[in-house]
Amino acid sequence: MGIYEELVARGLIAQVTDEPEIKELVNTGKATFYIGFDPTADSLHVGHFMALCLMKRLQMAGNTPVVLVGGGTGYIGDPSGRTDMRNMMTPETIQHNCDCFKVQMEKFIEFGEGKAIMVNNADWLLDLNYIEMLREVGPHFSVNNMLRAECYKNRMEKGLSFLEFNYMIMQSYDFYHLYKTYGCNMQFGGDDQWSNMLGGTELIRRKLGENAYAMTITLLLNSEGKKMGKTANGAVWLDPNKTSPFEFYQYWRNVGDADVLKCIRMLTFIPLEEVDKMDKWEGAELNKAKQILAFELTKLVHGEEEAVKAETASKALFAGGTDDSNMPTTEIDSSKLTDGVINIMDLMLECDLAPSKSEIRRLIQQGGVYVNDENVTDIDFNITKEMLADKVIIRKGKKTYHKAIIKA
Repeated sequence: MGIYEELVARGLIAQVTDEPEIKELVNTGKATFYIGFDPTADSLHVGHFMALCLMKRLQMAGNTPVVLVGGGTGYIGDPSGRTDMRNMMTPETIQHNCDCFKVQMEKFIEFGEGKAIMVNNADWLLDLNYIEMLREVGPHFSVNNMLRAECYKNRMEKGLSFLEFNYMIMQSYDFYHLYKTYGCNMQFGGDDQWSNMLGGTELIRRKLGENAYAMTITLLLNSEGKKMGKTANGAVWLDPNKTSPFEFYQYWRNVGDADVLKCIRMLTFIPLEEVDKMDKWEGAELNKAKQILAFELTKLVHGEEEAVKAETASKALFAGGTDDSNMPTTEIDSSKLTDGVINIMDLMLECDLAPSKSEIRRLIQQGGVYVNDENVTDIDFNITKEMLADKVIIRKGKKTYHKAIIKA
């Protein structure tokens, strides 16, 4: 089985422009492909996970990845999948975020001579002359066709800024530039990027008379059709300082029964023959599958040592054990206490266990908050400095644990 056939079998491919040509390129290791990552935060998150795994799979098959960080397109903001305009970032923030990305990507992709390369589209987009750009690229784009693109149609009712309207042209120009400069013959991306990617292949054809190809990756959705990788407190990050390895492990450990086998097939590197056997698993076996999924993905992102720690801590907690050494922990400064105590709602906010006091109030009233295994039903419940000097274990719901201690 070639790598293309494996991608199909894993359910990773959504759309392709020219399947026979793409299959030939990737199966023979002749694809020089790129995926773009706009630096909208200082960490990659689960939403980027499939793209990173795809790059790793294709590189292992002999193809050459080009990682494009959007230091230039980050000045504009991608309107795809958005109902409002993104916040404008400063050049310093954009550069900082780009620098953070490479550190995380090196866990997935091998960079170096004759291997993967990383480029920043700020290097060519920021130097473009507006009039020259309009003359060079403008005649090759139909406004009528652009407005029919899904990424724009969804925004027309609420308003689409001219700034964002240029995003498709910028992304298309990226592909054109990478084709000329690096011989990059393929672009991969999320299924919501299809219109932008077709713009690039068409620009290359019109300007250079050459063929380039595009393939979109299936979006990671749960059985309810919602994007995975989100929690009540926001995204599941790949940076351990934003989402700890334990929290990362717990996220995958708690996926729904209907989603676990799909996630194993799409995200892990477990051989397909083994995954096919798991398709028949039911009941308690699905619980085992969740443990496998959580361990494999935590190992991939954070390394085997952290995966073992997270697994050990998770098993100990859910077996009624006391090992909290790898549990997410917040140190509480004494200044946060009043007369030697802190209210449970304030403590949970400090621990980032909920986005607001109203959410915490609802959790308490519904019986979903425990402190040191005791159910808290009073929103006026206070935790003392003496309790924090030892440790306070907060449990939200059945599966979210957090340790709070007083700052030394």
